[in-house]
Amino acid sequence: MSRSAHPAGPRHADVWPEGHYSAPPADLNALDPKVWAQTVTRTDTGEVSVGGIGVAALAEEFGTPAYFVDETDFRARARAWRTAFGHDADVFYAGKAFLSRAIVRWLHEEGLNLDVCSGGELTTALSAGMPADRIAFHGNNKSTDEITQAIEAGVGRIVLDSFQEIVRVAHIAQSLGTRQRVQIRVTVGVEAHTHEFIATAHEDQKFGIALADGQAAEAVRRALTLDGLELIGIHSHIGSQIFDMAGFEVAARRVVALLAAVRDEHGVELPEIDLGGGLGIAYTSDDDPREPHEIAKALGEIVTRECEAAKLRTPRISVEPGRAIVGPTALTLYEVGTIKPLEGLRTYVSVDGGMSDNIRTALYDAEYSVALVSRTSDAEPMLVRVVGKHCESGDIVVKDAFLPSDLAPGDLIAVPATGAYCRSMASNYNHALRPPVVAVRDGEARVIVRRETEEDLLRLDVG
Repeated sequence: MSRSAHPAGPRHADVWPEGHYSAPPADLNALDPKVWAQTVTRTDTGEVSVGGIGVAALAEEFGTPAYFVDETDFRARARAWRTAFGHDADVFYAGKAFLSRAIVRWLHEEGLNLDVCSGGELTTALSAGMPADRIAFHGNNKSTDEITQAIEAGVGRIVLDSFQEIVRVAHIAQSLGTRQRVQIRVTVGVEAHTHEFIATAHEDQKFGIALADGQAAEAVRRALTLDGLELIGIHSHIGSQIFDMAGFEVAARRVVALLAAVRDEHGVELPEIDLGGGLGIAYTSDDDPREPHEIAKALGEIVTRECEAAKLRTPRISVEPGRAIVGPTALTLYEVGTIKPLEGLRTYVSVDGGMSDNIRTALYDAEYSVALVSRTSDAEPMLVRVVGKHCESGDIVVKDAFLPSDLAPGDLIAVPATGAYCRSMASNYNHALRPPVVAVRDGEARVIVRRETEEDLLRLDVG
């Protein structure tokens, strides 16, 4: 069978996909704490529990598929980031990873700020009580209505993404009789070691204003001359799911060089820089993410060193971890439906969800782990591909993993590290109903985002 490229991708025609799997784990029943949320354990009966509640009881009460968020873990991670950066820096949770009113309240209580990138995210944040001055507003094409909403609410900063937006925000702020605090997002020409679609600091992409050819310097000049703007700093974001700090070092060096150029030309030392987020998490045991205190120390040292070399006062640093906070705190629970062995290749395990609740595998070729969680098994491992129920050959949840060979319909399996970008990017493909999000803590579970119903679908269909 051919292994050459096929124009529709490796899952089409007679092309076998290349394997991305390692050898079977020594113990299929083990749960790597690096991958699973803090309170996820396997009980004496062999069943997995989260927040003190077994998955069978959770499935019976809330159904499957469903996202279960370990609230204890979420709060601990938020607190770790806040503690690591201290009071001389700001931590903005990236709402695009996953946002709900419960999440906003947790962030507020744990002392984090919030960044949003749409009017809907801003409305959610404000409705849950996040103080507007602790909100940053992102986006490469903010509408006039969204900018007006943000300025009227009193958001702490708007991140300017283009020359048109500099003028647009300044005009709206002036018409509202105020000066809006802003940062300018620059693309620093760093190729982050991540997927092409989530690398955001090379020049050939839609975000930011390039440092090249003096464009960023010109953007600063224009912002400083407009009465409706108070320019407080420079923003940089190099990508997502990054483990290597080298890209951040290059980005920080180039941002500090821009600050020095601004001082030399305009006599102004901008007080803040935002180095974005994008720090990776462990989706599999092969991933090795850094701890918040390591990241804080590394970034602080990089910025301080570069500022001392440029004879600048060290600006206040902001970071935007989203995935790194919420990603590891959740798992998605599925029920096995059908099992289809393909001799000499792998076994296809179909579940009751799929790409409508986790598009990342199809979109980014993302790697995930999976485990049998309703019981233990001593059966031999079998190579599986966990797939969904959608009418799409690319409907893959976990590309290659090992599950026990006695897996049967009705078993519960769980995919960890699904807190970020799964519910946020969920869809109604095939008119699927988006799953609920359930917070679990200290033996209690409560819905924070309810499951969609068929009535919800029909309510939008006006005929």
